[in-house]
Order: sequence, then structure tokens, then C-alpha cells
Amino acid sequence: MHHPSKMERGMILGERYRIERKLGEGGMSCVYLAEDLKLPGKKWAVKESVTQPGMFQTVQAEAELLTTLSHARLPRIVDFFQPDEAGYTYMVMDYIHGMTLDKYLRGYKGHLTADFIHQLAHQLLEVLGYLHSHQPPVVFRDLKPSNIMLTEEMEVRLIDFGIARSYKQERNEDTVKLGTVGFAAPEQYGGGQSDARSDLYGLGALLLFLTTGGKYSEWFTGVEQHIRRDISKGMLPVMRKLLQHQPEFRYQSAEEVAQALSTAGNDQRSTSKARAAGTLVTAVLGTSPGVGTTHSCITIGHFLARRYSKVALVEMGTGRAAFTRIQEIAEGAPTGSVRKFSINGIDYWRQTSRGDVISVLAGDYDAVVLDLGTYRDSERLEEFLRADVPIIIGSAAEWRQHDVLTLARMLARHDQPNRVYALPLASSSAVQQLRKSLGGSKVVAIPLHRDPFEMSLEAEKAMEIIYEGFLLHKERKKRFRFAWG
Repeated sequence: MHHPSKMERGMILGERYRIERKLGEGGMSCVYLAEDLKLPGKKWAVKESVTQPGMFQTVQAEAELLTTLSHARLPRIVDFFQPDEAGYTYMVMDYIHGMTLDKYLRGYKGHLTADFIHQLAHQLLEVLGYLHSHQPPVVFRDLKPSNIMLTEEMEVRLIDFGIARSYKQERNEDTVKLGTVGFAAPEQYGGGQSDARSDLYGLGALLLFLTTGGKYSEWFTGVEQHIRRDISKGMLPVMRKLLQHQPEFRYQSAEEVAQALSTAGNDQRSTSKARAAGTLVTAVLGTSPGVGTTHSCITIGHFLARRYSKVALVEMGTGRAAFTRIQEIAEGAPTGSVRKFSINGIDYWRQTSRGDVISVLAGDYDAVVLDLGTYRDSERLEEFLRADVPIIIGSAAEWRQHDVLTLARMLARHDQPNRVYALPLASSSAVQQLRKSLGGSKVVAIPLHRDPFEMSLEAEKAMEIIYEGFLLHKERKKRFRFAWG
């Protein structure tokens, strides 16, 4: 922010909003997290803007614009404070718990799965379609990574409507040229008025940026060589058409783009299935600590090792310690700096970062089991959603089945036909009750087996139910045992 902020921690705005901390800043504004004193526990985002001469109308226009909009992917504005004697205005809106796409990209070094990019595009098209069908149509005009929020459930929210505007049919050209270089359409710099097709150009620039690892956002001859190989070939003509210099040569509506991407998505799913035939990826996610996620992962891994030649168990998260203890037991000595170790021919990867997970998945394993631990962040969710066999481990206790149902509701918006809910030590009645509550989803009881490295007949039957339709059959004997004290 070019002007000093007037907000400090503990200050109270409008006798209601207590400032807790700064969330971000840029240009002529700062955004703060605030607690609602009238609604204890409720958090809001407070945007502080400086209104220099001639700027107040811009800030007020943003507030008035947002009050007319109502969509799940847009923030609600709940309060607005007109400029004080120093020209500072304050807008109170929904606090979106998550991170910007820009920050997300920096955390993952630009790597996103092809499925994630496809889902992101459809979510953006959903909200752009709403804005463009508004009366009058609303043009966002700044579709860049820092203006896109991702919630903990990986849902998109558009933020910062500072340069959005209503389309005026009688105007031939924008009065003010605004937009981020590299993501804004050519007409935003002169020669025409921005409209819905300008946002579609911005979407194309964003997709190209994501699929080239953050290198390019404008189409040029030969850019195809820089697009990741795991991106469906059907995506290329979509991006090329979105990025046409002349608006009349682009798609004319968000609905047209969505239809074209759906066709490309079918190609992508076919490509994903072909890759899955080479490596079977299982992701195991616990509903809460102590439900037996790691124990179940080891059982699954050694079950798969009876049928596949090369299997890896990956402990995702650099701060976890379960695999460290296993390595110490297996090797009879404290662990060193090498995080990969083997038991009976199975590779274990302990305390694995997100970047290393990608490397393991790109390797030559026949099957990979990801121990995601307890659901807590977006990177675990992404790996869970991309897995061939996603498994949720929950407690069979009746008073803890709420944890399973809560996580199931959070994941309901993601289509995963192969998702399995596994309950260690569950009775048949508990399985039936949860299956009914989940609308017929696959629910499997995992029987008692103290040593996950030795497969009991009952545990093997449970594993076969989980992996029905996925397995090759090639038996191998395992001999490693835990020494239980």
C-alpha cells in the first residue's frame, strides 16, 4: 500500500469490527482479518482503501457492485464506511479461509495436476457465467492468480473487484485502461470496450500460465512445446481460441468454453486411465488422529505387494514420525538422513514433501500407497482427489461416525466413484448404518490384525473388497514381523 495504513491490531472499526491481523496488501489498499464483536466467533475481511481526489467513486462503485451480486464464488459485502477526513474508506466482506492461487503456486513450485487445472477452469467459468449474465453484465477484467482464492476444500472464490465494471452497450471504448499485464485482454489497453470476451481471454491466459509452469500467458507460435505433456491435447485449441487477439474470434460465452473444456476433459480422463493402468495410486486419509490411518496403509501396502512387483508406501508430511519409528525397528538403529528404506522389497518413503511425492508418482512403481494422515490442508486433499483408489479411514465408534459424515460432506462436490470408507474393528451393524447414512457408498470393515506386515485371511478378504476390479493376482510371501513387547 502506497499510503500508511491506519489499522492496527486491536483497533475497533465502527464500534463492531476488531482488527486481528493483516491478510495482504497491494496498490492502494490493505486487507485485514477482523472479529465481529456483535457475533462472537464470526470473522470478516476488512478492506482499507485510500481515496485520493477522484478515487472515491471507484471504491464506492466496487461496494455498490458487490451488493448487487449473490453467488457462492463471490464474497458478500456486509458493511461499508465512507471516507473519513483523511480519505480512508473501509469495506467489510466475507473472510475466505484459504490462500490465493498465486501463493498456492509458489508453494507447489508451479506444479498442479491436470485434473486440478481442469476443475479450476470449470469453477471459474461457473462464476464468470453468472457475472456476464448479470443485468447489466459485469466484467471482472483482472483474472490473475492473486485475485483467485482457494478454500480449504479447493473451491474457487474471486476477490478484489477493484477494476470490475458494468458493461455499457453505448460505449465504444473503456474510459480507463486497467488490468494486469499478461492476463488482460488487448482491448483493455485501448481500441475497444472490455466485455465478457475480455474475461474469457483472461481465463485463457491463466490456463496457459498454469499449463506452462508459470512461464507464458500469451499465445505465440511454438508455445505448444512448453505445455506440459500430461495436459490433454484437447485443451490446446481451447486455449488458443481463448487467446485470440480479436474478441470476435474467441469463444463468445462462458457456456461455449465450458462445453469445449468438457470435451477436452473426456480426453484427459482417458489419458489418466491409461496412466493408472501403469501405476495404481491409493491415497489413505484419516478423519481424525488415532483412527489407524498409518496401520491401515501398511496393511494395504503389504497386501498390494503380494500382487505387484514394485510397491511404495509414502508418508506425506515432513513433520510426521510414524515411518521413522518403523525404520528404527526394521534397521535396529536410529535413522539417518536417507528417508527411503525397504522392508521385504517394499520401498518406504518417510516424511515426504509435496515435491518428492510428485517424483515418486512419476517413477516406475507398479503401486503407490500415500499415507496422508489426518485431513488438514489442500495439498493432502489434492493427492486424495487424484488417486485411483481413495480411502477414508474412520472410527467405528458410533459417537465418532460424525467425523466420517463431516468429511464426506466436505468431499461431496468432488466426483469420486471409487471412494471407499474403511472402518477398523467395525461391526456389521456399524458398517450398514454408515453405508445408509452415506447413501450407499462402499463401506468396508477392517478386522483386527495386530501385525500389519502379516496378512490374516479376514484382513485379506477386506482388502479384496476394497480393491475389487483393480488388482492383478500374483502372490508373494512376506516374512517381516514386528516384535511386540
